[in-house]
Amino acid sequence: MSLPDSSILTNINFEGSAKQRNLLFEKKYITVRQIENRLYSDEEVERLPDIKSSHTHYHEWRIRKRSMQRLTGYFAAKKKRLDILDAGCGNGWLAHALSRIPGAEVTGMDVNFTELQQAARVFNHNQHLRFVYGDVSEGLPAASKFDIILFAASIQYFRSLRKLIHTCMQQLNANGEIHIIDSHFYRQIELEAARRRTEEYYFSLGFPEMSEYYHHHCINELQAFNHTILRNPRFMFHRFSANKNPFYWVCIKK
Repeated sequence: MSLPDSSILTNINFEGSAKQRNLLFEKKYITVRQIENRLYSDEEVERLPDIKSSHTHYHEWRIRKRSMQRLTGYFAAKKKRLDILDAGCGNGWLAHALSRIPGAEVTGMDVNFTELQQAARVFNHNQHLRFVYGDVSEGLPAASKFDIILFAASIQYFRSLRKLIHTCMQQLNANGEIHIIDSHFYRQIELEAARRRTEEYYFSLGFPEMSEYYHHHCINELQAFNHTILRNPRFMFHRFSANKNPFYWVCIKK
C-alpha cells in the first residue's frame, strides 16, 4: 500500500446506521476520557509514551512504553518492508512509533474522529504514516492488504473477537500477522466478576451505558486460530516481576 507524502486524514464511508452508532459512541467515549484525564495536549501526544511522573497515568504509560519497545523490536527484527494497520489507534502515538521502524508504512484507523484529527495534526510531518476514519470490524476496501494488523489497548471495544479476527484475516497478506497487546484476556471463571467491575466503574463516572461498549474476551476464544502467546502475564516470572504488566501479547498468524 503506497502512502501519501504526509499524515493525511481520509475516510471510509459507512452505512447510515453504522455511522450513527459510531458517532454516538465517540461522544460518550470522549466525555469519559476527559473525566479520566486521558485527553492529552498536542505537545503531550508528540512526546508519548513519555509523560511527566506527576501525571495520573504515569505508571500505565511506563507499561505501554515497555510494550511498545518489545513490539517495535519484534517487527524491526523481520528486516523487511511492512505494511502495518494500527486498528483503534486513538491519538496516533503508537502508529507514529511504528512508522520509525525501517521499511514500515503505517496506517492508523479509528472511529474516534476527535483523537484521529489530533493524530493527523500532530504527526503531519511523517511520510510513512497516514490516518483513516473507519471501523476495521466493518471491513476495509478490497485493495487494502497488510502484513501486520495491530490491536493495542483496543480489543475490548469489539463485541465479537472471533468475527473480528476472521474479518482481519481477509485483509492480511500471505504470512501476515495479527497482534494484540495492552488489553485484558480472562479465564471463563473470571468473566462475570470482570463485567461487574466494569459496570460499577462506569456507573461511578455517571455513564453506566458505556459498559455496553466495553467487552470482556476469554483467552479460550483464541483456540480457534493459529496463535502464539508471546507474553503471558500469568507466568510466575511476570507475576512477581518488579515491572508488573497485566496484559497478554498475542500473535495470530494467517
